Amino acid sequence: MSIFESVSTQLNEARKAKQETRLAALQGIRAAFLNETKKNNSTTLPDDVCIALLRKLEKQRQESIEAFSKGGREAMSAAERAELAVIQTFLPSLADEATTTRWVDEAITASGATSAKELGKVMGALMKAHKGDLDGNLARAIAATKLGG
Repeated sequence: MSIFESVSTQLNEARKAKQETRLAALQGIRAAFLNETKKNNSTTLPDDVCIALLRKLEKQRQESIEAFSKGGREAMSAAERAELAVIQTFLPSLADEATTTRWVDEAITASGATSAKELGKVMGALMKAHKGDLDGNLARAIAATKLGG
């Protein structure tokens, strides 16, 4: 079952089970998916597009959690954490630090980067090759360390 179909199925299950928090998160995911389908008049989305949208939603939730926590709004932060947990159930896990380090080494070699000024080249190569599979912040930190930045 595709991610698109799985979200729809789980949305109906959450509605029947009256799981309010899960339902709200799934409705947000479904809305993002439907907005994307309207762009190209399709009725479904391939998994790679769904994963990209889910990563975007994941990042938005993480930023909201941080902002609400800084502002002392723990109830809002908890609600965002609950939605983030639902979003993450649909996402494949990201590469661990060892794998990311190996990929960074390969990207540095492939791009010929020798200094921190060329970090953009390395990140471009990494994101092109492993966009949905790695944590960009972790990769940037590893690359910056290796390039002396």
